[in-house]
Amino acid sequence: MHTQRNDLKTPRITFAAFFIWGLLLGVPASAGDTFVTASTAEPSNLIPLLATDSASHDAAARIFNGLVRYNPSLELEGELAESWEVLDGGLTIVFRLRKNVRWHDGAPFTSADVAFTFAKLTDPDLPTPYGGDFEKVKSLETPDPHTVRVTYKEAFSPGLASWGMAILPKHLLEKENLMTTRFARSPVGTGPYRFGRWRAGDRLELYANPDYFEGRPKIDRVVIRVVPDAATTFLELNQGSVDMTSLTPLQYKRLTDGDYFKKTYHKHRYPSFGYTFAAFNLKSPLFDDVSVRRALDTAVDRKEIIDGVLLGLGREVTGPFSPDSWAYNTNAAASVFDPAKARALLDEAGWRDADGDGIREKDGRKFEFTIVTNQGVIQRQMIAEILQRRFADVGVKMRIKIVEWSSFLKDVVDTRKFDMVLLSWGLSRDPDPFDIWHSSKTKTGEFNFISYANPEADRLMLEGRLTFDRTERQRIYRRIHELIAADKPYLFLYVADALPIVHSRFRNVDVTPIGIGYRFLDWDVDLADRKYTRFELER
Repeated sequence: MHTQRNDLKTPRITFAAFFIWGLLLGVPASAGDTFVTASTAEPSNLIPLLATDSASHDAAARIFNGLVRYNPSLELEGELAESWEVLDGGLTIVFRLRKNVRWHDGAPFTSADVAFTFAKLTDPDLPTPYGGDFEKVKSLETPDPHTVRVTYKEAFSPGLASWGMAILPKHLLEKENLMTTRFARSPVGTGPYRFGRWRAGDRLELYANPDYFEGRPKIDRVVIRVVPDAATTFLELNQGSVDMTSLTPLQYKRLTDGDYFKKTYHKHRYPSFGYTFAAFNLKSPLFDDVSVRRALDTAVDRKEIIDGVLLGLGREVTGPFSPDSWAYNTNAAASVFDPAKARALLDEAGWRDADGDGIREKDGRKFEFTIVTNQGVIQRQMIAEILQRRFADVGVKMRIKIVEWSSFLKDVVDTRKFDMVLLSWGLSRDPDPFDIWHSSKTKTGEFNFISYANPEADRLMLEGRLTFDRTERQRIYRRIHELIAADKPYLFLYVADALPIVHSRFRNVDVTPIGIGYRFLDWDVDLADRKYTRFELER
């Protein structure tokens, strides 16, 4: 159990001395304290162009900025860009960059950094899964240090939103190999927090950027603790050594109603923007027949999973978009739990229990396989056990394998050495599904790791990128929803409610349609409630 707290010590000086010390350093009197959060997975790579997991993105989002971002109204606003113009019917975007932005090492941020990042995103030798958003760019020009002119080959509706991609520093990386550079573990960004230190397997520390262009964060330090599982994290909450984490449904409903938690923490609940799924490896001869995939889909009781694993804190999902997205097809047929139909479909596909041992076989091969998921998320193990039992009921044997997160990505997903994987997607607010579902996005490091291909879906995904009219895009994406739902490349399981818990000493914690962290810059702690002093920041 990770309980090392030797560098997160409580104050040993008076708050008066603390206040005077801050004034002498020119630090705002309102600034202070440390925010400690827990993650079951350690970040794998802090270069956003290469990061594919939420742990890496959550950390990198505090270090880097994009040109634009979504606000709580789900509208795009400027971040590194102070303004922009969309010209020529969407074929050209001219960004005006902020002039008061510096990298954490003091170098000025300029249009050359945007051009460098674009060059890396479109470098065929760099295995970034995000390059698809930039394939339609015809040219990128930088007429001066604070102007970027992007011209597209043809209309590209997600174009503006795609520039939310984090920008990298040219002066530090132009001579580096992004696949091997030390920058991946000690990055320099423009964001509200500077990289501090990384203790492998233990924690990542970030320090407030005093020169941040939107103003210095009021919280001095962010510590991301690597805690292996939800049970251990819950012990840390009980000890007061973690300020924020995501609760399991059991913890949210039954284990945090006592006086200690009511006094010490605030719980939040809102729909997450993504879904949990079990994905078939479509290159496997077990799953290349859609009838077999439909049989296994029909063998699964979603309500059993939502009620038993989520305790009702979630809802079913029928396809590749979030139910809260305007692209979601509410008319798409939901999966119906029907074991008898599942058995009949398997019979028709030639999978029968010829020898009476309870396991179906075909052409001398038993229908048995392994599902793989990552450790640290107890709900996934519970889901796997439910799937195992339901598949056994229809004559299919499934083994369960649980591996450490980084090994799961590197040795399972990237190598395609799996039969089925159990995962979740966190989705972009723009519903463009190209990077996950298009048949061209199957290379190592890309997101179509199951090798899904449907010619009509491919054509519609390209068409959707050429269309700016919301109504027309909605028609296109809802048809894509129908196609993917019918092909059953995933067992679409559920959308879980987000269940974060935050220490009550933090103020200005607002729940918005994009979560609770949008304005972390404004989170604050009253002087009398502060737990950690600035003296610890330099240790």
